[in-house]
Amino acid sequence: MTSANQAVTRIPRDGHPVSRKNISQNALKVMSRLRSQGFQAFLVGGAVRDLLMGGHPKDFDVATDATPEEVHGLFRNSRVIGRRFRIVHVRFGREIIEVTTFRGHHDSDDDDSPKSRPQAKQSDSGMLLRDNVYGSLEEDAVRRDFTVNALYYCSSDFCVYDYVDGLRDLEQEQIRIIGDAEQRYRENPVRMLRAVRFAAKLGFGIEPGTATPIPELGYMLEAIPAARLFDEMLKLFMSGNALPTFNLLCEYQLLEHLFPASASELEESTTAQPLIEAAMESTDSRIAEDKPVTPAFVLAALLWPPVIELKKHLEDNGLAPLEALQEAGQSLISEQLHHIAIPRRFTAPMREIWEFQLRLQGRRGKKAVSLLGHRRFRAAYDFLLLREKAGEDLEGLGKYWTELQEKHPEAMNSSYPGDEDRRDRPPRRRRRRRKRAQ
Repeated sequence: MTSANQAVTRIPRDGHPVSRKNISQNALKVMSRLRSQGFQAFLVGGAVRDLLMGGHPKDFDVATDATPEEVHGLFRNSRVIGRRFRIVHVRFGREIIEVTTFRGHHDSDDDDSPKSRPQAKQSDSGMLLRDNVYGSLEEDAVRRDFTVNALYYCSSDFCVYDYVDGLRDLEQEQIRIIGDAEQRYRENPVRMLRAVRFAAKLGFGIEPGTATPIPELGYMLEAIPAARLFDEMLKLFMSGNALPTFNLLCEYQLLEHLFPASASELEESTTAQPLIEAAMESTDSRIAEDKPVTPAFVLAALLWPPVIELKKHLEDNGLAPLEALQEAGQSLISEQLHHIAIPRRFTAPMREIWEFQLRLQGRRGKKAVSLLGHRRFRAAYDFLLLREKAGEDLEGLGKYWTELQEKHPEAMNSSYPGDEDRRDRPPRRRRRRRKRAQ
């Protein structure tokens, strides 16, 4: 681990582009209140990084020497969350300011500190299971994951503080982990996914020492809870940088630990990679145009190659095409859930998009026109076009359905299908149960 006693680089206001007018007023309020009560408070992480690069971050994190309980005591609109590392969410309407306590080293001898040491726990492999070890600003800087995310901005003196040469790495456009790469990945294997995600998002390279251990340690992702990996998957593929992220996951041999069946099919099929890359590119374009997107579409593309391969095998064993597709889809989804816990609100649309590919093979007048109004038609049609783009010979189906839509625009469903979320639906009324007569 980098020493916490290394010199800090302090950049005054006239030496950096960070301006308070580009910072959330609520984040400024949180820092101001903490300082008014005698605590330190800094803007930290991706927000500082993006502000230094001239961007406009949406999320703002604050770091402080106040404990989670002390922070919670200052803000009635807050709650303490997390077990591995406890943090505080301070809510202002729809905006949440995340407040973390400065992290410290596990091997500190300061056992008398009320803010620390017995609160850490590691597995035999070195993975951090609990990490509520608090320390100083200097310690917090070297406990963060990547140098470009370990920059601090103080809204009282308007200075940026750099303990780990993060500014140098920003200038050199590289992602570099803080400390020993193998040890940091063992502590938290998700850091490998974060390295890939930040490199794709920022268009940076991954520093060689940071990159080298990734292929060897990728197997450690299999110890991460499937539900957490679903959240990470959303960050990887639904943030507008899905295509470069996918390519980096393949380059560093991480895809095989997230989507093993898909990774295997990439080596066997000539159309698998073009299809997945086309789906990623389409999703990135929709996000850039502020159009609705759904994980169901990306997941349908990722799993389609192994699904269609299993479908062929089942058909060879005598199953009808639709039955073979349904059984193949269910089998692959069940296997995938062991790696990434995909909610049913996404697996159901995935299966419908797949099954609709068979329905689109029909070209029968009124029956074909009636499909244009189906809630899954738009997603299934887009998927069909991607299959053609990837090199599948579909005998002109894409052209047929394109022309049919142009002839019958009145039959089209105006909403983009597949992005329904039950949480957005009005709650169902519960029926009251009649009491049985005594």
